[in-house]
Amino acid sequence: MAREGGLIAWQWQGYERNHRDRANLLLHIVLVPAFVAGILATVRFLTWGRWLAALLAFVFALVAFALQGVGHKRESNAPEPFLGPADFIGRVFVEQFITFPRFVLSGQWARNLGRG
Repeated sequence: MAREGGLIAWQWQGYERNHRDRANLLLHIVLVPAFVAGILATVRFLTWGRWLAALLAFVFALVAFALQGVGHKRESNAPEPFLGPADFIGRVFVEQFITFPRFVLSGQWARNLGRG
């Protein structure tokens, strides 16, 4: 099922509503960069042929993502359920690399934190 306006626009439309809990916001400000760093390190280590380091970096990214899930459980508005594996992967990567950084740079993260 396609998202109206595309995944990036769809995710942005409801993002502020699903990120209002103070603890969740604080977790995200640390864990999203950790996830991104873990994924980028995984790719880099793979290009160097350092398989164990790549695996450890990937596990680091997975832990960072899982801990974000703990924060999401605190939100009064739950995220939309995933439509399948492709939707899960697409939404995760768009959120981590595009939507959350946009949320921070737009000032909405700080506004929601102040409302907490």
